[in-house]
This record gives sequence, C-alpha cells and structure tokens, in this order.
Amino acid sequence: MGEVVINGLIEGGKATGGPPFGPALGPLGVNINAIITEINKKTEQFAGIKMPVKVVVDTTTKQFKVEIGAPPTSALILKELGAQSGAKGKDETIGNLTIDQVKKIATSKEASLYGKSLAEKVKQVLGTCKSMGVKVENEDPKAVIAKVNSGEIKV
Repeated sequence: MGEVVINGLIEGGKATGGPPFGPALGPLGVNINAIITEINKKTEQFAGIKMPVKVVVDTTTKQFKVEIGAPPTSALILKELGAQSGAKGKDETIGNLTIDQVKKIATSKEASLYGKSLAEKVKQVLGTCKSMGVKVENEDPKAVIAKVNSGEIKV
C-alpha cells in the first residue's frame, strides 16, 4: 500500500486540472475532477488568497484526502487592504489597517500563530504588517506593538 503526498499553492476556489495537481495526479489513476472539486469546495471562502493544499492519495485503493493549510498572514493582510502586493522598498507604505482588522486576522490565524494570548498573536500580525509596509491606525506597527505592550491599546 503506497501513499503519495502532493503539495501545492492555489488561489482559493480556483484549482484546475493543470499544475500543480493535474500532472502529479494523472499518473496515479485517480479521479482528478473529484479531487479538484473537493479542493475548490474547501477553499472557496478564501477567494483571492493563495492557499497551501495537500492531497494524500492511497495508490492501492485510489482513495484520497484533501487537507487545506492556513493562508499566509501576508495574504490575509493584502486581502484586508484590497492590495495586490507588499511594499517594494522599506520607505513605501501600501495601506493602513485598524487594530480591529489586525485582531480579525490574528483570530483567523489563531491555530497557526505562536503565543498564549491574543495580544501575542496580534503582535505577530503587526510584525508582518511592518515587513510589508502596512501602517496600523496610521502609525508604524512597531509603535503599535509598544502600545500593546504598555497596555495603551487593549487587545
């Protein structure tokens, strides 16, 4: 009994029989359309966001399971901003989030972020904002992290 694992990154709800899954699944003799349909059903609420997807196929029984990973924090930030990509240089700002939007992202990523409290997870999202050129409450995310640490901003 062999098991084949295929990993790929696809936009939510937009998997096709083409790469990365089609060419990898074809030689296994499985129902590619059934797998693509399941991937799209499981990712449709993440339209516009690239998602890590893992397909595990039992080569003997042709049974499969589809596992969807959490979208990257950066992708959730871009979706919240309606932006296509992060800043090109360290002096560029691509947008501004509210602390509530940052909390929403941290909550949706809760299972995959480190930290015991929501405040610690919010600080991780703020760090990603910093690296992407995104301000929070019209301030540098580092300043917002300091306010969270001091208790000035309640999370």
